[in-house]
Amino acid sequence: MHSSISSLTKARIAIIGLGYVGLPLAVEFGKKYPTLGFDINKSRVEQLQAGHDSTLEVSDQELQQTEQLSYSHNAADLANCNIYIVTVPTPIDEHKQPDLTPLVKASEMLGKVVTKGDIIIYESTVYPGATEEVCIPVVERVSGLVFNKDFFAGYSPERINPGDKQHRVTNILKVTSGSNAEVAETVDQLYKSIITAGTHKASSIKVAEAAKVIENTQRDVNIALINELSIIFNKLGIDTLEVLEAAGTKWNFLPFRPGLVGGHCIGVDPYYLTHKAQSIGYHPEIILSGRRLNDGMAKHVVSELVKNMLKKRIQVDGAKVLVMGLTFKENCPDIRNTKVVDIVTELKDYNIEVDVVDPWCSGSEAEHEYGLTLTPNPKQSTYDAIVLAVGHDQFKQMGPDKIKTLGKRQHILYDLKYVLPKESVDIRL
Repeated sequence: MHSSISSLTKARIAIIGLGYVGLPLAVEFGKKYPTLGFDINKSRVEQLQAGHDSTLEVSDQELQQTEQLSYSHNAADLANCNIYIVTVPTPIDEHKQPDLTPLVKASEMLGKVVTKGDIIIYESTVYPGATEEVCIPVVERVSGLVFNKDFFAGYSPERINPGDKQHRVTNILKVTSGSNAEVAETVDQLYKSIITAGTHKASSIKVAEAAKVIENTQRDVNIALINELSIIFNKLGIDTLEVLEAAGTKWNFLPFRPGLVGGHCIGVDPYYLTHKAQSIGYHPEIILSGRRLNDGMAKHVVSELVKNMLKKRIQVDGAKVLVMGLTFKENCPDIRNTKVVDIVTELKDYNIEVDVVDPWCSGSEAEHEYGLTLTPNPKQSTYDAIVLAVGHDQFKQMGPDKIKTLGKRQHILYDLKYVLPKESVDIRL
C-alpha cells in the first residue's frame, strides 16, 4: 500500500507547532510548497502574521520571503493539507518522566483532519517506539483510518540549535524515515528538496528515533564526565580549563567544557531513553549517573561560592548576589529548562538576596515561567558576589573591570563560562 502523494508537486504541508523547530522549517517549506504554519497559541500566530518572530530564530526579512506560507490557530484549516509535520515540545514532568501530552493532543487533532493517502511526520524527540506505540494509535482511534493502509507516517528528528546562526535547518544533515519503503523515500525526497546538507535515510522509524535520543545523551554523558573532573580538580586546587587545554593538544581528545546542562534537549532527552529502558527491565547506569551529576551542578556552584565568601569573611546570611544570565545558553532568548534557576533557588536557601540580569531574556517570560523579576540596570558597588552564569556577548564586551564595578569593594567574582581571563576572577568552574 502506498501514499497518494506520489509526486511532491501535490504536496500541501502543515507544520504543527511554531516554536524554535517548527518555524524555521515552515519558512523553508513555504519557499517551495503551499505551507500552513499551525500553532494553538493565538498570539504567536498573530505575531508571525504581523511579520515578527520573538524567538529570533527567523529574521523579519526572512519571514517576508515565503509567499506560500500562511499561519493559523484554527484546526479546521488543516483539512486541505496532505503532509503533516509535528514539531511540538516533548518535555519531562516533575518526576523526570516523559510528558507526551503535547504529542498526544497533536495526534488527536490530526486524527480529525487526516484523510486517505496522507502522511504524518513527527520531528519531536521521543524514545524508540513512541511514534508507532503512542502517536499512531491515537490517530487511528480518532480518524477510524488504518495505519499503513489509509494513512502513513514518518519520523525525522529535529536538529535545531537555538541561537546558532551557522547551523541552520537547511545546512544540518537530516535523518529521515518512513512507515514503509515507499513512504520513507517520499519523506526523504521531501526533506532533500529543502535541506542543502543532504539526508540520511534510516531503515526504520525506531532507528531514527533512537539516533536522535542518543545524540544528546552522548553530549550529556561527556559533559557529566568533565563536570566531575572539574569538581575533582577544584578540590586539588588545579584550574580545570588549563587541564582541558593541555589535554586538548592530543588530536583525539574531545573538546567538552564543564557547565550547567539545561535546555529542552540535553537535559531532557536522556530521560526519554532511560524511561524506555526501564520499561523493558534494564536499569541504565552511566546515563542516569551522568544526569544526576549534571542536575547537581547548581548545588556544587553555590557551595563553592559560599565557601569562597566565608574565606573572604563576607557575611553569607542576607548577602546580595548578582547572577548574570538566565537563558539556557549564550546569545539566545530561550529559558526552557534553564539550570541557572537552580542556582537562584539554591542561593535563596542560604537567605541570600538574588538579582538576575539578562539582556536576551524577556522579563515577562522570566516572571511567568519562574516567578523571577529581572533587574534591568544593576547598580554599582552593590553586590557581595557576582556569578557569570551565561556567556552572552554583552557580558564579554563589558570585560572584567566593568563587571567588577557592580561588586562591593570586597566581593567574589565567579565565572562559570570561562568568559573572563583567569587572573581577573576569584573562581572558575
